[in-house]
This record gives sequence, structure tokens and C-alpha cells, in this order.
Amino acid sequence: MREAVDLLIEAGWVVPVEPEGWILTEHTVAVRDGRIEGILPWAEAREQYQAEEVVQLPNHMVTAGLVNAHTHSAMSLLRGFADDLPLMTWLNEHIWPAEGAFVGPDFVRDGTELAIAEMLRGGTTCFNDMYFFPDVVARTASRAGMRASVGMILIEFPSAWAEKPEEYLSKGLQVRDDFKADPLISFVFAPHAPYTVSDASLERMRGYADELDTPIHMHLHETAQEVEDAVREQGERPIARMARLGLLSPSMMAVHMTQLSDEEIRLISECGASVLHCPESNLKLASGFCPVARLQEAGVNLGLGTDGAASNNDLDMIGEMRTAALLAKTVAGDASALPAGRVLTMATLGGAQALGLDHAIGSLKKGKWADIMAVDMQHFATQPVYNPVSQLVYAASRDQVSDVWVAGRRLLQNGRLTEMDESAIQRKTRDWAARISRHRDQAMPEQSHND
Repeated sequence: MREAVDLLIEAGWVVPVEPEGWILTEHTVAVRDGRIEGILPWAEAREQYQAEEVVQLPNHMVTAGLVNAHTHSAMSLLRGFADDLPLMTWLNEHIWPAEGAFVGPDFVRDGTELAIAEMLRGGTTCFNDMYFFPDVVARTASRAGMRASVGMILIEFPSAWAEKPEEYLSKGLQVRDDFKADPLISFVFAPHAPYTVSDASLERMRGYADELDTPIHMHLHETAQEVEDAVREQGERPIARMARLGLLSPSMMAVHMTQLSDEEIRLISECGASVLHCPESNLKLASGFCPVARLQEAGVNLGLGTDGAASNNDLDMIGEMRTAALLAKTVAGDASALPAGRVLTMATLGGAQALGLDHAIGSLKKGKWADIMAVDMQHFATQPVYNPVSQLVYAASRDQVSDVWVAGRRLLQNGRLTEMDESAIQRKTRDWAARISRHRDQAMPEQSHND
């Protein structure tokens, strides 16, 4: 008698991610109760399993859903709001004032919905968020069926979410408790950056992180100016400060890391911290180049993120993989640096490991959640297919993602979202754009005219 399963996905190619480089031709992924039951050749799967649903994708590559390891999802509503500016000008003169005027539960809900819709259509099944109102982010992701690692934001200055560091921490911990039973939602501490969080606040947060065994997600060494300012004002580089405060550990997820000495790379490797690479945001803001090849050689775990849509300007992880691979080769002066299989690992298992979720997601392996994407390779741009992983990284577009499952639940079918109202999301986005544009026109009429 054949075993009963919920779903069989028959694909032309199955790429399980681990072991890295494996490509299984004409294989089936079997799913039961939201988890992967097995991966077998087509004929063997048909003999072994009886499924409620069989999805046949003979021209598709199936692999683990992408993990966007660093983003600010609600900032999708500020996409294109302030472009072509250096980081601190972008933040101080444009983004933070706009957030002060508009950020609240509705802004975060609608912006996060827009981001989730975009990410699902591009094959992302999990995102690691850093933003205000983490309760709204968690609720919105859970309702959409999307997996999310939600940042318990920490920053010194007041916002619509909290007034003081103590309130940021207490409210974040309460949200964590509220969602502890939700299998789609996990939490990390999210101190914004060294220049926006004090030593006292970081030490208090570290105590909670150690007690709860919870990762820490932080912008670090993003720009040369950040490092120079820290040395001038505090007498030490930010990484040295994090080490002094006891924050460099396997729990640390350091975002950007464009300014690194050989000694700092050695320190990051020895402490077991992860680096979350955001190549397109770094390029657009002229923040610098993360030394990916040197980090890789040192054995540092690397994840991949888009950053927010306000500084990228998209949440396209397939595009991010291509940029990461090409940029790493140029920075290293080595065409073999960061090959296609390795960058796919960064975009899946590397991010999952950084988040402490690699036991559950990041690869197609028996017992893991069935977080899966299918990419149609029967496009002119990806033909012929000698190696589907190379085609995914160097030739495919996110528009070729046809189907996405999270915990075995099909959230994208033939390019259409199954659980989200696309027209409603677009309508709400237009309404926000009109409101934000009116505000900018009134606050900065000369700049608005120049735009």
C-alpha cells in the first residue's frame, strides 16, 4: 500500500541546496503536514506515495524558498521617495522626517502587505524584518501565510512605537510572547545601528538575548563615515565596541559590513557571527563593497538581503543573487569567487542559519518545512539549460517564479497570489502614495518641483 501524502511536486530539476551543488533531474518532492517527506525520482515517488494533489512542473527548477535576511518591509511605501542620495542625507533629511509624519499601525500593515506580495512573487518565503510596530509585521505576515523573522526594534530616540529604550525592549518582548505559538513567526533583537543605540541599551538587550538565546540583527560598518565618526567620537571602531560589549557571538547578524580590516574579518570568523550582505543597496547608496570572498575564505556564514525598497528599490532576491555573484568577482579580482551554487546557498541556507532557523528551513530536506519555490526555465532567457542553478543566478528573472509554497501551503500558483487580494493592495498603495506626495509637496516644494 502506498503512503498517503498531501502533495507531490514533480519537477524537471530539484535543487535541494544541501549538499551544495546537487542537482536532481526529474525528481519529486513529497510533502505531508507541511513538511518535506522525501525527494525521489518521478517513477519511485509514484510507486511509493498516494497524494491528494500532484503538481507537474517538468520544465521547472524547484528549490528552497529564498530567505531575505535583511529588509524593512513597510518601507515599500517609500520606494522611490528619496533617490540618489548618500546614506546619512537620505536618512536625516528625507526618510526619518517622512517616517515621523506617517509611520503608524496602518502604514506598517499596508507597507508590509505590499512587500510580502512582491517577495512571494519573487520566490522569497521568509524575510527578516527590522522596523517599528513589530506586532503589526508579525500579524500581517502570519495572516498572509508568510514566514517572518520579526525584529524587536531598539533605538534611542522616540517614535510612534515607543518613547525610550526600556519601552522598545519591553514592548518587543511582549510581542514575542504573543506570537510564541505561531509556527510562521520567530523573533530577533534588532538594535538599529551603533550610532543610534547607546552602550547601556545594548548591554541590557544583550542580557535578554543571552537569557532567551535570541539572535541579534544590526546594521554594522555600513559606511566609511560611520566608522570614521565612531573613531573620532568614541575612540574605537564599531566592531571593537561590539566586542567590548560582548555582542560578537554566533547570535550576531551584522548587516552590510562594507568596511572591514583583515583583523576584523578574523574576529568575526572566530566569534561565529554571520554577515548579511545587501549588495544592491550598498551600491545605490555608495556605501562600499562587502569583502564577500575574504569572508567566505575565513569561514564566515553569509546571508543575503535586499534591504528596504526605499534604498534598493526592489525586494528581488533573484536579482540580488546575480548582483552579489558579479560584484564579488570584481571586488576579489577572481572570476571563480562566489559561484552560482554558493550564492544560492547564501540566499537560502545561509540566511536561515543566521536566523537560527536552518534546522527548519533553507534547504529541501526530509523533516524541514516545505518552503519551496518553482522557477519556469522554459523562457528564451534561460534556454538551453545546461545547469539550472547557473541559469537561475545569471539569467533568470523573478517573473519566472511560477509557484511558491510556505509550510506546504501554496501561496503563489501560476504567478498569481492565492491568499492575498492584489487589487486591494494596489489600491491602498496608491492612496499612500498620494498622501505622502502631498506631504512632500507642502514640506519641500522646491525639491518636489525639481523631482
